[in-house]
Amino acid sequence: MHLVLAILGVVVTILVLLNRLQQGGIDLGWLNPFSWHRRRKFRQEYELSAAYTLDNPMDVAALFIVGVAKLNGDMSKEQKQRILSLFQSEFHLCERASVELLGASVHLYGRGDEILNYPDKVLHRSKSAFSTEQIQSVLFMMNEVAKVEGQPNESQHKLIEGFEQCFPKLVKASW
Repeated sequence: MHLVLAILGVVVTILVLLNRLQQGGIDLGWLNPFSWHRRRKFRQEYELSAAYTLDNPMDVAALFIVGVAKLNGDMSKEQKQRILSLFQSEFHLCERASVELLGASVHLYGRGDEILNYPDKVLHRSKSAFSTEQIQSVLFMMNEVAKVEGQPNESQHKLIEGFEQCFPKLVKASW
């Protein structure tokens, strides 16, 4: 009985001291495990690369197509024109929307580490929304862009194969 009262006394004393510290201006919020978990989850989501947050198949496809063109540095004028024409013909976008999609994809591409090294993470949120025709269309466009300046190089082949390997099982639908 005395042990229970002693433990309760210690707990109450600790709570009173923590309350006094908080009133004195010392933040003890980091001690709260629920708050810590919430902050950690937010930080992981906030610090996530923008390429990993894409959930629209068209945006992801555009990122991979631009990635094929930019793997070896800046894309050429011919590659840019080919990409814009593919966006207009395959995605059925107007010229302005194609230019905007290209600009957004170039910005998201950044250094390109995300799509080259982790294509599965880039496709994670949108993978289920891709249809068989869309996958085939993206592969066609990636190959077309890779062939603009001659034969595709090894890194372009690696990116195309990385995209293709992320879809072991295919379903039917259209853009």
